[in-house]
Amino acid sequence: MARESVEVVGRTLGPYSPAVRAGGLVFVAGQIGWDFDAGALVGGGVEAEMSAALANLADVLAAAGCTAADVVKTTVFVTDITAGPAVNPVYAEFFGADPPARSFVQVSALPAGALVEIEAVAACPPTDVGT
Repeated sequence: MARESVEVVGRTLGPYSPAVRAGGLVFVAGQIGWDFDAGALVGGGVEAEMSAALANLADVLAAAGCTAADVVKTTVFVTDITAGPAVNPVYAEFFGADPPARSFVQVSALPAGALVEIEAVAACPPTDVGT
């Protein structure tokens, strides 16, 4: 199976691909609430970070020729498992009435001191977008 990196210029904090296409799937690396213009995490707590992380996810999906509707699986990482009630409404608004399968996991720490990170797998046909 062919493997293709999806490029999103200036949208990573380390040596990794923002997304990789393999077959009809796009695997999106974890996105935090990083403001790439400011070079820092957004302020405002876990809800604001989740909103920004989802906006970053949308940017990477778009670069791969996908949308939120193409996402079939997410994993949400939080540093405090009790953040569920705060992030769920933001997540629900982003994904709408037919959300993807999801895992919700507490971890001890996230990059740049983030409170939340989301990774995704999307099922969308190959395109020439982002390549």
